[in-house]
Amino acid sequence: MKRVSYSLETKYKTIEMKKAGYTIKEIMEALNIRKRTQVKTWWRWYRNGETYRFST
Repeated sequence: MKRVSYSLETKYKTIEMKKAGYTIKEIMEALNIRKRTQVKTWWRWYRNGETYRFST
């Protein structure tokens, strides 16, 4: 499978949608994200105050 790199804007939009109560499936469809674990990882990083990891 080809490696996908998501923009910083996509990552922050994911967090905003999650905070607004959207489901992971809705977020994936709206932002064209392939794997649900990617959304979960970004959410975990956000909750733990590790947003500096978004830019890597």
